[in-house]
Amino acid sequence: MPQDDQGLLSRLKTAGLDFVVIGGVCCVYHGVPIATYDLDICCRFDETNVRRIHTALQDLHPYHRLTPQKLPFELSAEMLPSLKNLCLETDLGRLDCLSEVLGVGHYDAVLRSSEPASFSYGTFRFLALDALITAKEHAGRDRDLAALRHLKPIQEKLIQQSKNPKPR
Repeated sequence: MPQDDQGLLSRLKTAGLDFVVIGGVCCVYHGVPIATYDLDICCRFDETNVRRIHTALQDLHPYHRLTPQKLPFELSAEMLPSLKNLCLETDLGRLDCLSEVLGVGHYDAVLRSSEPASFSYGTFRFLALDALITAKEHAGRDRDLAALRHLKPIQEKLIQQSKNPKPR
């Protein structure tokens, strides 16, 4: 099934969810030439936001992709207080919703470390380059280390450009 990040982002925004794009899609936003197979976001995991995620996805047959039984994404009053992350498969692709980012912190810290970006389908917040590098360093998986090999030169180029701006 193809990954439709634009469709997922639009649905989350329409549902009123406040979130920050992190992970591979954020790397691509910053200029890393990698393939990504899911959409990772960070958001506050309170009852209102979890219900917004559910509303955004309910007609997309969402299920918990990390459970062997592929349990459907259904909400109950007992479940809501214990949720910290959601790893879902939907008709539009994979969506991972996290309450915190390693090396950056919980949602409020992630939000402070983000920047807006506008596209034809809406304005979204992305983890800023420095924070993304910190997160990838803390995660330390092979794919994070591979992304760092691209992110750090991008960061260095931006630093050099800020020190030596081109004349107009």
